[in-house]
Amino acid sequence: MKIFQELLQLHERRRGFHLITGEVAQAMPQLREIRTGMCQVFIQHTSASLTINENADPTVRKDFEMYFSKVVPENDPDYQHDDEGPDDMPAHLKAAMLGSSVMIPIRNGNLALGTWQGIYLCEHRNHGGSRKLVITAWGE
Repeated sequence: MKIFQELLQLHERRRGFHLITGEVAQAMPQLREIRTGMCQVFIQHTSASLTINENADPTVRKDFEMYFSKVVPENDPDYQHDDEGPDDMPAHLKAAMLGSSVMIPIRNGNLALGTWQGIYLCEHRNHGGSRKLVITAWGE
């Protein structure tokens, strides 16, 4: 069994859903050494999240942003946690809904994503800053 771990710092992105599959794979060249295994990608933040979805049509990512903005609106007077602005608590709620990690099988040295699948960084803040990921891969 081989185990590898890398840290990846993503540059700041605007609020929205961004494909980061290539950056993840590039940060973990050791994937090529694993024939069969798993890869976990974990985000070290509470106001951004990760998910896997459509990687071809960019309107899917725009629709994701539209949907989550409707479901978890800003400026709700019932929010108590708003020290960092009107996008603060909604960002935490959206991150909790989507999650902080994704698991992807490794097959023959590659992430075994489906034809139309990609890893999304879900940036829920207007100015979230750079984001840190921990990528862990293991297998044989």
